[in-house]
Amino acid sequence: MQLSNNKILITGGASGIGLGLTERFIKEGNTVIICGRRESVLKEVADKHAGIIIKVCDLSVEAERVALLKWVEAEHSDLNVLVNNAGIQNWMNITDADFFERAKTEIATNIEAPIHLISLFVGLPALKTIINVTSGLSFVPFAKVPVYSASKAFFHSYTHSIRYLLKDKGIEVIECIPPALNTDLGGKGLHDSAPPVSEFIASIFEQLADGKNELTFGFSEVRAKVGAEELREVFNRLNP
Repeated sequence: MQLSNNKILITGGASGIGLGLTERFIKEGNTVIICGRRESVLKEVADKHAGIIIKVCDLSVEAERVALLKWVEAEHSDLNVLVNNAGIQNWMNITDADFFERAKTEIATNIEAPIHLISLFVGLPALKTIINVTSGLSFVPFAKVPVYSASKAFFHSYTHSIRYLLKDKGIEVIECIPPALNTDLGGKGLHDSAPPVSEFIASIFEQLADGKNELTFGFSEVRAKVGAEELREVFNRLNP
């Protein structure tokens, strides 16, 4: 993809990896729309950076995803990049009393929302690029986040399929595959020892500049390249 002069929608673009992408795309000379549920957080990011447009939207709700598309069609029909970044991670056990309710929330946000958004936004005449943020856990699950791991494995597979299906429409599909990073995903303090988001962002923008469509970093790079036996060994180390 071209790295400048785009209009980009980043879901969950006000925190974590999404914020890192937002700040770097702004630096590269793009207009960025960020959406999320918390207006105060969106405004805080927009106040710091010129060129950011905000939209309050709960992506877990189907009607709000449709409303988001209609708003884009009316106000930002030149949007040419969709970044599906929003996601939630629940540390939980299948024996927990609220397991299924929390699982449904993860599935709605991590699977239903991006599938629906892609199906809606591919009808935009200007759309040229879709970036899907998956995870190193797409390849081998971490059992303490069972639904999150499974949702990212699904999204990894789905990204491969739509890359093929959208080729004839001239829409490029890029997969961004982060490892654990120092963010609040799953809860504050859980990933404090992980690499900083800034290092990950620097690496994937180098890969984007090189024209790659599978962007990896650190452990996610290793996991993306190993075979079944090695993945079993990684699983055993992650889940002793």
